[in-house]
Amino acid sequence: MRSAMRPAKPTRRLPPKKPSGTSQKEPVGVYCRVRPLSPPDQECCIEVINETTVQLHPPDGCKTNRNGEYKATQYSFKEVFGTQVTQKELFDIVSRPLVEDLIRGKNGLLFTYGVTGSGKTHTMTGSPGDGGLLPRSLSMIFNSIGDFQAKRYVFKLDEKNGMDVQNEVDALLERQKREVQPQVVHRTPLSRQRMDPEFADMINIQEHCKVEDVDEDSVYSVFVSYIEIYNNYIYDLLEEVPLDPIKPKPPQSRILREDLNHNMYVAGCTEVEVKSTEEAFDVFWKGQKRRRIANTQLNRESSRSHSVFMIKLAQAPLDADGDHVLQEREQITLSQLSLVDLAGSERTNRTRAEGNRLREAGNINQSLMTLRTCIEVLRENQLCGTNKMVPYRDSKLTHLFKNYFDGEGKVRMIVCVNPKADDYEESLQVMRFAEMTQEVEVARPVDKPICGLTPGRRYRNQAFKEELTRRLEDRGGPLNGGDAEDQAVVEILIQSFPPLPSCELLDANDDQSLPKLIEVLEKRCRIRQMMAEEFNKNVCSFRAMLQDLNGVVTAKENIAQGRMTEKDKVIASQKSEIDRLDKKIKTLEYKIDILEKTTTIYEDEKRTIQQDLENHQQKLQRQLSDKRRLEGRLQGMMNENAMKWEKECERRVAAKQLEMQNKLWVKDEKLKQLKAIVTEPKGDKPERPPREKDREPRGDVYKTRGGGQSVQFTDIETLRQQSPPSGGRKRRSSPSNQPPQEETTDSDWTDVETRCSVAVEMRAGSNLGPGYEHHVVSKRRRP
Repeated sequence: MRSAMRPAKPTRRLPPKKPSGTSQKEPVGVYCRVRPLSPPDQECCIEVINETTVQLHPPDGCKTNRNGEYKATQYSFKEVFGTQVTQKELFDIVSRPLVEDLIRGKNGLLFTYGVTGSGKTHTMTGSPGDGGLLPRSLSMIFNSIGDFQAKRYVFKLDEKNGMDVQNEVDALLERQKREVQPQVVHRTPLSRQRMDPEFADMINIQEHCKVEDVDEDSVYSVFVSYIEIYNNYIYDLLEEVPLDPIKPKPPQSRILREDLNHNMYVAGCTEVEVKSTEEAFDVFWKGQKRRRIANTQLNRESSRSHSVFMIKLAQAPLDADGDHVLQEREQITLSQLSLVDLAGSERTNRTRAEGNRLREAGNINQSLMTLRTCIEVLRENQLCGTNKMVPYRDSKLTHLFKNYFDGEGKVRMIVCVNPKADDYEESLQVMRFAEMTQEVEVARPVDKPICGLTPGRRYRNQAFKEELTRRLEDRGGPLNGGDAEDQAVVEILIQSFPPLPSCELLDANDDQSLPKLIEVLEKRCRIRQMMAEEFNKNVCSFRAMLQDLNGVVTAKENIAQGRMTEKDKVIASQKSEIDRLDKKIKTLEYKIDILEKTTTIYEDEKRTIQQDLENHQQKLQRQLSDKRRLEGRLQGMMNENAMKWEKECERRVAAKQLEMQNKLWVKDEKLKQLKAIVTEPKGDKPERPPREKDREPRGDVYKTRGGGQSVQFTDIETLRQQSPPSGGRKRRSSPSNQPPQEETTDSDWTDVETRCSVAVEMRAGSNLGPGYEHHVVSKRRRP
């Protein structure tokens, strides 16, 4: 063989793992199954070395390594199944432990992984006459709990991945309600119907396997659901969509939610309660027909989606009497087994996919790549001690099963490979991913808590019922076989009598036979009489006993009847009280409805009024802020105008004061000149010395704000003049060599006013005279 000539690479050993902090962890169980070649004369690239190792070698024409030799690689798994393995052998090793854990209240996940056409669906479903893992798992479940199943609708699912327990009356009403609804899915048990011939041979499993240590003091119920993940959308394969030939309604996608225990579930998914393997597989087969498959270059019926068949087992303990199910929700144990058939990874250049097929292949490869990424991150976190975030949410497939990898159940994977040479590249990637997956450890699920009731309650209750039935039959006499018993008693009595001697007389003189016979008969008569007396005595005593027992029973019946009467009265009063309370409850509910409606109206009005109030308050706040802003602006304008007018008034007052002072100074100068003219002597007379009055100052000098000086006049002298008569006083004539002096005209005074009306600013230290920057109001002194 060609494979024998190729040097085999030693088995790859797993890298040493870091010691875990707890021993309650186990690695993911990865198994490998090699399908037979079809046709068998094809070139093979996979060889089974032993029970745990396979060797993958490149086919002819493939690239070689540096030495020019083929590079064969060996991969190790938990167990390797060759081409001759049967479905039963595969089930016993892989699926049977998961079913046992399911019945013990633990979760499990099993998925098949491989390239397109590697036998994943055949491994999961099987073929006619040879059922796969799914029908065998269902058969084992119902073989184990068949005698302990609860009646239909005793367990009731809620909408949040939880479970409730109904009493027998509510369950009966629910069954009657479902029976009158013809549109309810899977309402009639399959045992009353004719099985579909397509799968009749798949579930006809000859091997009767079951779990031995099933809790006999609990009741069980099985619910199944079937979904598919197509283009990263979740669809319910059991959803009944009404047929509309004119405008068909497309299926609606479902969403993932998280329950109170942080477990992921598909919201709104159809879950059907089943009571037999046939009924469960019928539900699966109806969903299987709706699954998306297509014809590709690699497979005539290639799965275009990931399918997930979920088996949910609900169990609850019986009460202390072993008759009814405990109504406590905390005592319910829910376990789930998920069987996943992954779509095959494929290369688009091989399938030659186009359009929708190409988009489907891209989404399939993307979801499988996300699964690989999550496994790689988990492996890195465990080996290296890191705490990287696992990207479960990148795909609906990994998001749905993240709880299993976080320690909510066992995880098993079957790697299906096709040994043909064309799938070498894809098989190589599958092998690498599978070997990496078994390096990931998941926490072991914990055992369910014990309810604390006495074990063996169910069988003790059955034995008690059988004994009670027997005693009731004894009291009422034998039901069957009374004549045979009487015959047996007669035979015993006959055997207790002495035997009769021979009655044959051979001689007429025989005088011994008759006396012996007479003696035996007399003895028999005495025995009979004694027995009759004993019997009568026993009958009398038994009659007396019966009479006493009858009296006791009658007394007990009277007591029980009295108690029953009292109980009936109590029940009647309680019923009347219940009716009264029901009426009161209805009245209160009606009042509550009215109050709720009134409250709603008032709350609406309150919200409206509050909204209006808030709007008005906001409006008032805006108006107040506008008012304050306007007041500030007006105050600023007023201050500005006041300062402006104050400066203007000061300027005008100062100007007016300066003007008045200038006018007064001019007038004073004019008066001085006029006085000088009036008092001027005609001849050259000596100048009269100034009077004391003239030498007195006529004004006060003040320093101005700008550093100058100003003068404030304190006295104003008014001179009056009368014109002399024409012949009177004459003007002094000027010398003869000068022209006669003319009288002073207004121009002279104007010139004086002009010269005297100019005010000169005088700075500090200057000798120019007083300035005019700051002046005070002139005050007159009284003469």
